[in-house]
Amino acid sequence: MKKELKLKKFKSEDQERKFWSKIDLAQHFAPADFEAASLPNLKPTSRAISLRLPEFVINRAKEQANEINVPYQSLLKRYIMDGIKQ
Repeated sequence: MKKELKLKKFKSEDQERKFWSKIDLAQHFAPADFEAASLPNLKPTSRAISLRLPEFVINRAKEQANEINVPYQSLLKRYIMDGIKQ
């Protein structure tokens, strides 16, 4: 650690945001101060799209999803990912 960073209690998020925006953390920490972190539960960013499918495909997906007790949209996403991986 380089120079000790004095933290204080903040009265609001705006006050805290202003404080952190003025701080150069490189003055207070060296690369050796950090350790690798693993965040396995993060979900990839997703974006909504419009996809037209025949009615029978949607109905069949709903039936299959109901059989295994998952939302049909999740099942369709899984099918798409499986197809992409092949």
